[in-house]
Amino acid sequence: MTNTIRFTKMHGAGNDYIYVNTIKYPIEHPEELAIKWSAFHTGIGSDGLVLIGKSPVADFSMRIFNADGSEAMMCGNASRCIGKYLYDNKITDKKDISLDTLSGIKHLQLTVSEGKVSKVTVDMGSPKLEDVTIEGKPEHMVAKEITINNQTYKATAVSMGNPHLVIYINDIEQIDLPTIGPLLERHPLFPGRINVEFAQKLSNNKVRMRVWERGSGITMACGTGACATAVAGSIIGETGRDVEIIMDGGSLNIKWDEESDKIYMTGDAVTVFEGEIAL
Repeated sequence: MTNTIRFTKMHGAGNDYIYVNTIKYPIEHPEELAIKWSAFHTGIGSDGLVLIGKSPVADFSMRIFNADGSEAMMCGNASRCIGKYLYDNKITDKKDISLDTLSGIKHLQLTVSEGKVSKVTVDMGSPKLEDVTIEGKPEHMVAKEITINNQTYKATAVSMGNPHLVIYINDIEQIDLPTIGPLLERHPLFPGRINVEFAQKLSNNKVRMRVWERGSGITMACGTGACATAVAGSIIGETGRDVEIIMDGGSLNIKWDEESDKIYMTGDAVTVFEGEIAL
């Protein structure tokens, strides 16, 4: 096992992760390393650790570990960064890459400018409504009331391969996300915990969103969360099917294709810096 590995710090819309090419630098106990390296004062600092590897069913594989060490099913922002990482480092010359994730195979379409990837579109697959158990019966949660801290909201639960609770409100600045986020994440309705998005409609095709991510807390952006927010907005009649989602770290364009039922997410991918770290 290598004593020192190379890593790359990247972000998509401000959602930052540490990326390691495990084809070249295999590592053990990524759960522990994600906690150690993600720490901002004593480590590299990030929302988590992303491992790029081989796959028997796709061009490459992706594993994601949150800052608390828990493994995530999928991350849209991380998948875009992987596309850039692979192409810019000449690991592949393909501009259409298949990526094996815990929530299935995702397809990346790269936009290249002057030899470097400038943006990536990800086929995120079809959304599904999450089932929750209400009064002993499983049912979809669409604009259902949920009460926390004596405040009642109307929430919609959407799965993008991982679970999201989307709440549309009139003024997003009034939400105390550090307090209410963890309470909703661990609400009894969601025994496996859930990602939480608060959204404010700005127009029929523009939404302001903030996110509390399961296992990471407040992050600058969440790709699957942006997709879930667009889906929920369309279902409850707040938005159309082609929406710009504006988050703390930047914007993503989300298109829910009516014919194929697939979600297409387009956004940036940025390399911050590279370095070496001892195991």
